[in-house]
Amino acid sequence: MLTHWLLAAVHLLAYALGFWAVLSRGTAFRRLAAGTGEARSVRIADNLWGLSALVLLVTGVMRAFAGFEKGTDYYLHQPLFHLKMTLFVLILLLELAPMITLIKWRIARGRGGAVDTGRAKLFARISHVEAMPVLLMVVATGMARGVTFA
Repeated sequence: MLTHWLLAAVHLLAYALGFWAVLSRGTAFRRLAAGTGEARSVRIADNLWGLSALVLLVTGVMRAFAGFEKGTDYYLHQPLFHLKMTLFVLILLLELAPMITLIKWRIARGRGGAVDTGRAKLFARISHVEAMPVLLMVVATGMARGVTFA
């Protein structure tokens, strides 16, 4: 029972970290585009965003498919689980361009080169848009547990 609770707690805390990190990354991108920020701030927020995504993936797979929660059959037939997975895919699609660019930044910095910040304003918008599906995934988690907002 303790394991179930710990997995659920870590999973929800990862949502909180991810929500904060993606908003922070968006703000850091916006400051960078305005000339008042640093690429380092973007990378730090992106690292936290990536860490939260990894924790969400690991704990989510454990909860849904490793027998720590209601079981695979339940989740595969639960419409809110499908909503969460759809939102997850949406986040992944939105994340492709910023992720590829930030990988290129890391490679350039490793070689002592400069980073191209030309699309920082776009990536700020994308990051802030990504926060909404993260929030909706948390709402879907509550709804799957019987929480209503009416």
